[in-house]
Amino acid sequence: MSHIDIYLNALSPENKAALQHIRALIHKHVPDAEEAFSYDMPAFTYQGKPLIYFAAFKDHLSVFPTAFPIEALKDELASYTVSKGTIQFTLDHPLPDDLIEKLLKARITAIEKGKQS
Repeated sequence: MSHIDIYLNALSPENKAALQHIRALIHKHVPDAEEAFSYDMPAFTYQGKPLIYFAAFKDHLSVFPTAFPIEALKDELASYTVSKGTIQFTLDHPLPDDLIEKLLKARITAIEKGKQS
């Protein structure tokens, strides 16, 4: 069992399902991404660089795609709480699949252009 599986199994069924869905989307859209565990969170790397992290908290869930994708998609993220590298969402207001795909594509572009964040 991986660190990510252990992490997800400790969550409520609803939070586990939401984050497992994000995990599946990452595998679908970035098949070369590698699972990792960093900063006590499930994470994925691409070409050896951080791609995206995700986690559950008491009152919300978060993805951490680094700063570049958030800035690039700030208009589409207007209804979410965001900070430099974090997007918070809830089970009642999840991130749409197509937005997660866009975040991943933006992060891959940043990695391939040598941007770290």
